[in-house]
Amino acid sequence: MNKTKTAMITVCGRPNVGKSSLTNALVGEKIAIVSNKPQTTRNRIYGVVNRGDTQYVLLDTPGFHKARNRLGDYMVKVTRESIADVDAVLLLVEPVAHVGIPEAELIEKIKASHLPAILCINKIDTVEKKDDLLAVIAAYSEAYAFDAIIPISARTHEDDLMNELGKYASEGPQLFPDGMTTDQPDRQVVGEIVREKLLRNLDKEIPHGTAVEITRFIERDDEVIEVDATIYCEKASHKGIIIGKNGAMLKKISTEARQDIERFMGTKVYLETWVKVKENWRDNMNYIRSFGYDEQ
Repeated sequence: MNKTKTAMITVCGRPNVGKSSLTNALVGEKIAIVSNKPQTTRNRIYGVVNRGDTQYVLLDTPGFHKARNRLGDYMVKVTRESIADVDAVLLLVEPVAHVGIPEAELIEKIKASHLPAILCINKIDTVEKKDDLLAVIAAYSEAYAFDAIIPISARTHEDDLMNELGKYASEGPQLFPDGMTTDQPDRQVVGEIVREKLLRNLDKEIPHGTAVEITRFIERDDEVIEVDATIYCEKASHKGIIIGKNGAMLKKISTEARQDIERFMGTKVYLETWVKVKENWRDNMNYIRSFGYDEQ
């Protein structure tokens, strides 16, 4: 069916609220990495959903947080700029009956943008009483006159939400070809999958100091893909932890990443990983750019 309408929607919210899980659920496949650690998403990611005559383009943004380094500054800037030039903003919040500081700041940005805004209350499967949910709705209704308030669980696919987003579609050409679910190049998705496994397998601060560079990405004639990935960390002691005893941790990370990459690419993948130290790369704009977090 030809797509004659498009809707550009920014998905924003505090770190770790479930923006990437929701984007993945609506797109129907994993395009944004997910972990239970804040600041998993570093770049703006476009997710593409085709429904009927409408193409929805979801902008999954980094969590809005107080920046502690140059990479953090960049992530906040991406979020601010994503609120401009779209058809509507979707603010994703947790079911807590008061408006937190990050949410209040995002509501200010939404007010300034004069864009339609939908409030999505996520993780409602964790709410025990209906009255608790009503208290959340009341708190946010007082803070801003949202065009719609939709309680959801990012784990379950929500038609109510898609129907609501459809109201903001406008006549226009199809922006992405059929079958395309994200604007990210394959090698960038592959690098992000490796980084997700670092986030999931490593403790505390270490994974936030990591970046992944795909130094080789070759599609062979027999359709096997060869990938070389270099993992950068900030300290020599972190390198030892990432590699693990007898290389066990790096092997576990690499195996999990390869399985996910094969699912994403739909073919067999050979993945080789290395670990290198680059001290304080998060405060060096040259490194930040070289790892793909360049100015949009």
